[in-house]
Amino acid sequence: MRRRNGTIKEVALVFLRLGTIAFGGPAAHIAMMRDEVVRRRGWVTDQRFADLIGATNLIPGPNSTELAIHLGFDRGRWRGLITAGVCFILPAALIVTALAWAYVRYGGTPAVAGVLYGVTPVVVAIIAHALAGLVRTVIKGVWLGVLAAGVLAGYLLGVNELVLLFGGGAVAGLAHLIRHPPSPGGRHALVSAPLLLTARPGFPAADGADLAQLFLTMLKIGAVLYGSGYVLLAFLDGDFVDRLGWITERQLLDAVAIGQVTPGPLFTTATFVGYLVAGPLGAFLATVAIFLPSFVFVGLLTRLTDRLRSRAWTGALLDGVNAASLALMAGVSAELARQAVVDPLTLAVAVAALGLLWRTRIHHAWLIAGGALIGVAHALLT
Repeated sequence: MRRRNGTIKEVALVFLRLGTIAFGGPAAHIAMMRDEVVRRRGWVTDQRFADLIGATNLIPGPNSTELAIHLGFDRGRWRGLITAGVCFILPAALIVTALAWAYVRYGGTPAVAGVLYGVTPVVVAIIAHALAGLVRTVIKGVWLGVLAAGVLAGYLLGVNELVLLFGGGAVAGLAHLIRHPPSPGGRHALVSAPLLLTARPGFPAADGADLAQLFLTMLKIGAVLYGSGYVLLAFLDGDFVDRLGWITERQLLDAVAIGQVTPGPLFTTATFVGYLVAGPLGAFLATVAIFLPSFVFVGLLTRLTDRLRSRAWTGALLDGVNAASLALMAGVSAELARQAVVDPLTLAVAVAALGLLWRTRIHHAWLIAGGALIGVAHALLT
């Protein structure tokens, strides 16, 4: 029992720290998690880490949060699952709640452009370093490399992410069956891949900021949402601006901006919206509701991931999903790099951070802090 308590405490500390410093969106979060749980602590292998990335991409919800939840389960079973998820979400939820209070109190949010100027190039370097490490594990042959290159090209051309993700898995699975057809009369074990869980609860019409309506609407969004933060924006706009009329377009854009510039999952945009609707209690209920489906989905997924890897053709399918996931991460990081590296100073910050990651075991927190200081200094001097 003593050892288990120590394990849960370690899970809590790791994911609290990650939730506090994880700027830059899901690709950056995944890169930081890999550094902590694979490179530094050896909790899982790169292969297991890649499998979890691929599996969590197949279910709705915030992928990096679901990866944190699954890593917690691997380390501390059900207590670890809850601990990792809560600790990864909590810092961002508290920060966003504080910013929402300032927004309501003062009619605006603190300026953060200077900080982001220095932090985002560091984030680009962190993602690039993680991608280089994962390539050796995920790209197991020439044809998987070709598959990943095709997915990356499709992403850059604007093909839907889900089409690329599921298409990559399907192509890999079919290729394996063509090369290794099941023996005649043999029983080919089928394991159902994670399906789109899109059951939508019914919602009564609401004429005010009702807490139950807020909770159920956020629960629905968390249960059915795939894709990037821009998809989250579309859901929130449809429900809270158009259907319910609880917030304005301007307030929604401010909420999304706060979710993007704070550490941790972008889904804490819901925390901000909840605060605007019903104060601190609204922020709490919105946060719980939008993240709750992720805990349920990962709990259902824990057994299935092992079964996918244990069978030849579903293992090949998972390899294809992993290759597609890696390509999508590369595509996202390329877009982020275009936004982050805007002048010689940001280029120097990115290159220096990548060099330090390559040659040392410096912790990401120090790089993030250094980037923030450079950004603040730049803002003061210009």
